[in-house]
Amino acid sequence: MLDINLIRENPELVREALRKRQSDPAPVDRVLELDQRRRALIQETETLKAERNRVSKEIGRMKDPAERQAKIESMRAVGDQISALDDQLRAVNAELHAVMATLPNIPDEKTPYGVDESDNVVLETVGELPHFDFEPKPHWELGPALGILDFERGVKITGSRFYVLSGAGARLQRALIAFMLDLHIKQGYIEKYTPFMVKTETVFGAGQLPKFADNLYKDHEEDLYFVPTAEVPLTGLHMDEIIPEEELPLHYTAYTPCFRREKMSAGRDVRGIKRGHQFDKVEMYMFVKPEDSPAAFEKMYADAVETAALLGLPYRTHQLCTGDLGFGAAITYDLEVWAAGCQEWLEVSSVSNVTDFQARRANIRYRPAEGGKPRYVHTLNGSGLGLPRVMIAILENYQQADGSVVVPEVLRPWMGGIEVIK
Repeated sequence: MLDINLIRENPELVREALRKRQSDPAPVDRVLELDQRRRALIQETETLKAERNRVSKEIGRMKDPAERQAKIESMRAVGDQISALDDQLRAVNAELHAVMATLPNIPDEKTPYGVDESDNVVLETVGELPHFDFEPKPHWELGPALGILDFERGVKITGSRFYVLSGAGARLQRALIAFMLDLHIKQGYIEKYTPFMVKTETVFGAGQLPKFADNLYKDHEEDLYFVPTAEVPLTGLHMDEIIPEEELPLHYTAYTPCFRREKMSAGRDVRGIKRGHQFDKVEMYMFVKPEDSPAAFEKMYADAVETAALLGLPYRTHQLCTGDLGFGAAITYDLEVWAAGCQEWLEVSSVSNVTDFQARRANIRYRPAEGGKPRYVHTLNGSGLGLPRVMIAILENYQQADGSVVVPEVLRPWMGGIEVIK
């Protein structure tokens, strides 16, 4: 949520930010209209309430019953007028909140201008792409041949875009999750195990509603959403709280399955396990003071990079341009790893500084140690890393000519002695 004062005082800055995002700036004008109407209604209501209070005191001092009754009747009319204005104010507040909820975050000044993903900037490419003396296979051939990936039974028990991991495949998935959680703990994060379903206000606070409503799975009877990412419950941990300054920064990590209604299109994106309605992910999340968020952003990115590097995966980093920036993000680095069988780069993490955008929606503030009014924290999030794309990269990059797959050395402590999946 943007600061209403920013829109009042510098509406053109917000309009220009929306233009840079390739978004319609018209909602800014509607916000200004509603805000003006809201303030006028408040002033009119307060004036009438002050008059009613004044006359009520007069009525208490009146001796003449007829005069007192006349005043009481006139105040009933004022009361009806106040009730009508209160109804109007509630309607204006509701519409203002709804329009404000559709406005994305303001891009950071370091975010490059661009129209779409083709304008994203490659910041670095690290590691040599693997070379083979045979034709490398994609994971959708490797996995079934090894007996660790079963598409047919996934479709049988659930439907399209679901699969079953078996034996060493299931263990590799679990090893990746344990490895990443333990690594993030060493990097200074506190592990959280959160619910996999959350309330509507929690999803709203994280910025997923109303924009992404069509991509979320919901239990309508209980008004609960399945989490699309651990970012959502981690945001909700401190919803409607004031955090003492001395407790900041707070660095959290969590594993969750993630549930999203992926919009599939024909082509290479739908092959294998690259896109699905359910997938696993380890998340990194930070609550920090505003002045500390640029340095926190660089730390989180470095932590994501270390994860990929320890797995021995070649990676590259894109900085997203304004036209490809996520709804809540002010600045984002996308981390991609190379998959030799697919012959493509796969995004495994988006590290974003969300500034105070989520904190305003979720009402998360901190109290400065020197006193004064509570201030909104800044929040940051990033995958550390996302599965199953890391799984894809490992299977395809570590494959051998005989169809086996070498387990990366860093994962072997969680693999029960399995060094090669045969």
